Amino acid sequence: MAFSIHRGTEIYARPVPPCLDVYVWISERSPEVFGQFIDRYVNVDDPGDERFHAFQRVYVLGIASGVDNRALYELCLEREDAFTLYLRARDHYQAIITVTRDGATVLGLSVDAPDDLSETLQQAERLVEQLQQQFSAPACLAGVELPPARDRAEWEEEDLVLLRTGELPAL
Repeated sequence: MAFSIHRGTEIYARPVPPCLDVYVWISERSPEVFGQFIDRYVNVDDPGDERFHAFQRVYVLGIASGVDNRALYELCLEREDAFTLYLRARDHYQAIITVTRDGATVLGLSVDAPDDLSETLQQAERLVEQLQQQFSAPACLAGVELPPARDRAEWEEEDLVLLRTGELPAL
Protein backbone atom coordinates (compact mmCIF):
# COMPACT_ATOMS: atom_id res chain seq x y z
CA MET A 1 0.00 0.00 0.00
CA ALA A 2 1.44 3.39 -0.96
CA PHE A 3 1.24 6.35 1.40
CA SER A 4 2.07 9.97 0.85
CA ILE A 5 3.42 11.76 3.91
CA HIS A 6 3.37 15.53 4.24
CA ARG A 7 5.39 17.10 7.03
CA GLY A 8 4.44 20.46 8.50
CA THR A 9 6.39 22.52 10.99
CA GLU A 10 3.43 23.19 13.26
CA ILE A 11 3.55 19.71 14.77
CA TYR A 12 6.97 20.31 16.31
CA ALA A 13 5.99 23.57 18.01
CA ARG A 14 3.43 22.11 20.46
CA PRO A 15 4.61 21.98 24.09
CA VAL A 16 2.22 19.12 24.96
CA PRO A 17 2.25 15.83 23.04
CA PRO A 18 -0.64 16.00 20.57
CA CYS A 19 -2.74 13.18 19.13
CA LEU A 20 -2.47 11.73 15.67
CA ASP A 21 -5.94 11.20 14.25
CA VAL A 22 -6.54 8.38 11.74
CA TYR A 23 -9.72 8.34 9.65
CA VAL A 24 -11.44 6.10 7.11
CA TRP A 25 -14.17 7.15 4.70
CA ILE A 26 -17.21 4.88 4.39
CA SER A 27 -19.48 5.82 1.50
CA GLU A 28 -22.74 5.16 3.34
CA ARG A 29 -24.30 5.09 6.79
CA SER A 30 -24.58 1.48 7.79
CA PRO A 31 -25.84 0.07 11.10
CA GLU A 32 -23.49 -2.89 10.62
CA VAL A 33 -20.42 -0.67 10.17
CA PHE A 34 -21.36 1.51 13.14
CA GLY A 35 -21.95 -1.61 15.24
CA GLN A 36 -18.60 -3.18 14.25
CA PHE A 37 -16.71 0.03 15.00
CA ILE A 38 -18.42 0.44 18.36
CA ASP A 39 -17.89 -3.21 19.36
CA ARG A 40 -14.21 -3.14 18.46
CA TYR A 41 -13.07 0.36 19.42
CA VAL A 42 -15.49 2.22 21.73
CA ASN A 43 -15.42 1.92 25.51
CA VAL A 44 -19.16 1.25 25.79
CA ASP A 45 -19.04 1.05 29.61
CA ASP A 46 -17.75 4.63 29.80
CA PRO A 47 -18.15 6.28 26.36
CA GLY A 48 -17.54 9.80 27.66
CA ASP A 49 -20.55 11.38 25.93
CA GLU A 50 -24.07 10.77 27.15
CA ARG A 51 -25.37 11.11 23.57
CA PHE A 52 -23.57 7.89 22.60
CA HIS A 53 -26.53 5.77 23.69
CA ALA A 54 -28.92 7.92 21.64
CA PHE A 55 -26.59 7.44 18.65
CA GLN A 56 -26.64 3.67 19.18
CA ARG A 57 -30.42 3.56 19.32
CA VAL A 58 -30.86 5.75 16.23
CA TYR A 59 -28.01 4.61 13.94
CA VAL A 60 -27.32 1.03 15.03
CA LEU A 61 -30.62 -0.31 16.37
CA GLY A 62 -33.00 1.92 14.36
CA ILE A 63 -35.29 2.58 17.32
CA ALA A 64 -35.21 6.36 17.51
CA SER A 65 -37.28 8.36 19.93
CA GLY A 66 -37.90 12.09 20.01
CA VAL A 67 -35.51 12.39 22.95
CA ASP A 68 -32.76 10.57 21.01
CA ASN A 69 -33.27 12.72 17.93
CA ARG A 70 -33.07 15.90 20.01
CA ALA A 71 -29.88 14.69 21.71
CA LEU A 72 -28.22 14.08 18.35
CA TYR A 73 -29.56 17.34 16.92
CA GLU A 74 -27.55 19.14 19.63
CA LEU A 75 -24.39 17.78 17.97
CA CYS A 76 -25.18 19.23 14.55
CA LEU A 77 -23.14 22.27 13.58
CA GLU A 78 -25.11 25.10 12.04
CA ARG A 79 -28.16 22.84 12.12
CA GLU A 80 -27.01 20.71 9.23
CA ASP A 81 -27.28 16.95 8.93
CA ALA A 82 -23.68 16.31 10.02
CA PHE A 83 -22.20 15.70 13.43
CA THR A 84 -19.28 14.12 15.24
CA LEU A 85 -19.18 12.05 18.41
CA TYR A 86 -15.87 12.00 20.31
CA LEU A 87 -15.84 8.91 22.48
CA ARG A 88 -13.51 7.11 24.83
CA ALA A 89 -11.81 4.24 23.08
CA ARG A 90 -10.86 0.81 24.36
CA ASP A 91 -7.22 0.74 23.25
CA HIS A 92 -6.64 4.21 21.81
CA TYR A 93 -6.91 7.74 23.09
CA GLN A 94 -10.25 8.40 21.39
CA ALA A 95 -12.80 6.89 18.99
CA ILE A 96 -14.49 9.29 16.58
CA ILE A 97 -17.71 8.80 14.60
CA THR A 98 -18.78 11.40 12.04
CA VAL A 99 -22.01 11.39 10.08
CA THR A 100 -21.22 13.56 7.04
CA ARG A 101 -23.37 16.11 5.22
CA ASP A 102 -23.47 13.94 2.12
CA GLY A 103 -24.62 10.63 3.58
CA ALA A 104 -21.22 9.07 4.24
CA THR A 105 -19.47 8.08 7.46
CA VAL A 106 -16.01 8.96 8.72
CA LEU A 107 -14.63 6.69 11.44
CA GLY A 108 -11.53 7.64 13.37
CA LEU A 109 -9.12 6.74 16.12
CA SER A 110 -6.76 9.06 17.96
CA VAL A 111 -3.38 7.85 19.16
CA ASP A 112 -0.93 9.70 21.36
CA ALA A 113 1.78 11.35 19.28
CA PRO A 114 4.65 11.95 21.69
CA ASP A 115 8.10 13.06 20.64
CA ASP A 116 8.90 10.51 17.91
CA LEU A 117 6.78 11.50 14.91
CA SER A 118 8.26 8.83 12.63
CA GLU A 119 7.30 6.07 15.08
CA THR A 120 3.82 7.54 15.45
CA LEU A 121 3.42 7.69 11.65
CA GLN A 122 4.42 4.02 11.40
CA GLN A 123 1.75 3.21 13.98
CA ALA A 124 -0.72 5.31 11.97
CA GLU A 125 0.14 3.41 8.77
CA ARG A 126 -0.60 0.10 10.50
CA LEU A 127 -3.83 1.48 11.92
CA VAL A 128 -4.88 2.85 8.51
CA GLU A 129 -4.32 -0.55 6.91
CA GLN A 130 -6.26 -2.27 9.69
CA LEU A 131 -9.23 0.10 9.47
CA GLN A 132 -9.22 0.11 5.69
CA GLN A 133 -9.38 -3.68 5.56
CA GLN A 134 -11.88 -4.03 8.39
CA PHE A 135 -14.35 -1.56 6.91
CA SER A 136 -13.53 -1.91 3.18
CA ALA A 137 -12.80 1.81 3.17
CA PRO A 138 -11.85 3.35 -0.18
CA ALA A 139 -9.83 6.17 1.40
CA CYS A 140 -7.94 6.86 4.62
CA LEU A 141 -5.96 9.74 6.05
CA ALA A 142 -4.14 10.81 9.19
CA GLY A 143 -2.84 14.01 10.71
CA VAL A 144 -1.90 15.62 13.99
CA GLU A 145 -4.94 17.14 15.70
CA LEU A 146 -6.85 16.63 12.44
CA PRO A 147 -10.60 17.26 12.73
CA PRO A 148 -12.83 14.75 10.97
CA ALA A 149 -14.16 15.69 7.55
CA ARG A 150 -17.86 16.57 7.46
CA ASP A 151 -18.09 16.21 3.67
CA ARG A 152 -16.08 15.30 0.56
CA ALA A 153 -14.59 18.78 0.15
CA GLU A 154 -13.20 18.77 3.70
CA TRP A 155 -11.80 15.26 3.12
CA GLU A 156 -9.80 16.55 0.15
CA GLU A 157 -8.20 19.43 2.09
CA GLU A 158 -4.46 19.03 2.59
CA ASP A 159 -3.67 21.49 5.39
CA LEU A 160 -3.11 19.10 8.31
CA VAL A 161 -2.88 15.76 6.48
CA LEU A 162 0.37 13.84 7.01
CA LEU A 163 -0.67 10.52 5.49
CA ARG A 164 -3.24 9.74 2.81
CA THR A 165 -4.14 6.59 0.93
CA GLY A 166 -6.88 5.69 -1.52
CA GLU A 167 -9.43 7.92 -3.19
CA LEU A 168 -13.06 8.74 -2.59
CA PRO A 169 -15.37 6.96 -5.02
CA ALA A 170 -16.87 9.06 -7.80
CA LEU A 171 -20.35 10.41 -7.16
